[in-house]
Amino acid sequence: MNKHNVKPGRRGREARRAARREVSAEFIPYIERQVPVLELAKAEVIEMIEANADTVLQEIGIEFRGDDEILKLWNDAGADLDGTRVRFPKGLVRALIKTAPTEFIQFARNPERNVKIGGTATVFAPVYGPPFVRDLERGRRYGTIEDFRNFVKLAYLAPSIHHSGGTLCEPVDLPVNKRHYDMVYAHIRFSDKPFMGSVTHPSRAHDTIDMCQILFGEDFVDQNTVCTSLINVNSPLVFDETMLGALKAYAKANQAVIVSPFIMSGATGPVSPVGTLTQALAEAMAGIALTQLLRPGAPVIMGLFAASLSMKSGAPTFGTPEPSLITSAAAQLARRLGVPFRSGGNLCGSKLADAQSAYESANSMVSSFLSGVNFVLHSAGWLEGGLVSGYEKFIMDVDQLTMLQILSQGYEITPNGQAMDAIREVGPDSHYLGCSHTQANFETAFHQSPILDYNSFEQWESDGKKDLVDRASKEWKKQLENYEAPEIDYDIDGRLNEYIIKKKESFPDSNV
Repeated sequence: MNKHNVKPGRRGREARRAARREVSAEFIPYIERQVPVLELAKAEVIEMIEANADTVLQEIGIEFRGDDEILKLWNDAGADLDGTRVRFPKGLVRALIKTAPTEFIQFARNPERNVKIGGTATVFAPVYGPPFVRDLERGRRYGTIEDFRNFVKLAYLAPSIHHSGGTLCEPVDLPVNKRHYDMVYAHIRFSDKPFMGSVTHPSRAHDTIDMCQILFGEDFVDQNTVCTSLINVNSPLVFDETMLGALKAYAKANQAVIVSPFIMSGATGPVSPVGTLTQALAEAMAGIALTQLLRPGAPVIMGLFAASLSMKSGAPTFGTPEPSLITSAAAQLARRLGVPFRSGGNLCGSKLADAQSAYESANSMVSSFLSGVNFVLHSAGWLEGGLVSGYEKFIMDVDQLTMLQILSQGYEITPNGQAMDAIREVGPDSHYLGCSHTQANFETAFHQSPILDYNSFEQWESDGKKDLVDRASKEWKKQLENYEAPEIDYDIDGRLNEYIIKKKESFPDSNV
């Protein structure tokens, strides 16, 4: 049993409960948008993309590699097979997708943290996948399991982060074939929000499911969604053996997958937005339909990671207009399919948490939010095109997410929101600073950022001339210093640790 499995005593329990109560007062488990979505594509454009995607599925097809069971499923369903290439008669894929749920609940170990995915709901999840981390003092370095746990804790403490996410950074200090145990356990132990599972090998997906069954119970897992996982299409038009194996494990177990084409326009997809959308829709539809072949009614999310390519360097670019056009139309296409939609969040190519990262992230995040994305991955912490999880960037992004959360609620039209009493009280040629309405609402009327500076120049100068990165650095350290882990059932925690120890001892370490 590891050092984290300590039976909770009386000491500190009340402090932990008080901390949780304080967080709960601010926490919104997920957003129910009260504002309309922005749809940039006209109906005729959407219909053109759908027709073109059907043509791709019928004439060009999709590769499904390394899994004979899946090829047999497609053959039995009426698809045309040519080796591992599968072509789909018109209407087959759309007919299969009809059994996919329009929305679903992902359960957390704390029921107050359950999230709805789909419909008018939006869920913010952190950065996913970087091998490196960065902070102001130590700079850029490989991630460790300590960093991973730190980001889980920061996501747990952030009121505007609704989901613990998945690979918040790669803990490269652990063996590749065993690190998933510590990663999944970190999500379970150091947070009580929903989380994502491992997809780097089919056996690791099965391990995730096993751990979920220990946490929630086998029958509960079979009938409910407790895990969401990211299945990237190997664009263009290929599902590889690893992703298929993970998709199959989760779908059969009734756990959600995000079928997400990974498209860099100009490299793994066409340079034009409509061409990219055509390919992405064909790839996503094939994967979504496969989940329904494996288990009708299994929860599934249509995903899309879209980035432009720099034609000078070959590197991905973010915050440019074309991915925003793609995201908006892709969200429209997902709604017409009747499935939830996932896309990116605070994306940037900047190496630092600087002005470039802010502009690029704002352009990416706001377009995703306004387009009605249901599951926003990479909402906080993303730097350097996804190679780096940034501590200061994480805090800066969380602050912006809080503002979007407020924006999502639209207009207050209660008597208090209409403020007619205040207008009558003040009348002409006066001010509202001392009126009753202002006094009653001044503490909650406007969002007050904990890291932005609203003081005068003189006050800012006397406080040490700190910029935003300095303040964010101080904030994440303070949060980790004050962090208290959510309580967990002692027996369940023990069983999880026993499972992990037994599994790790059953095979040697490997870096593949």
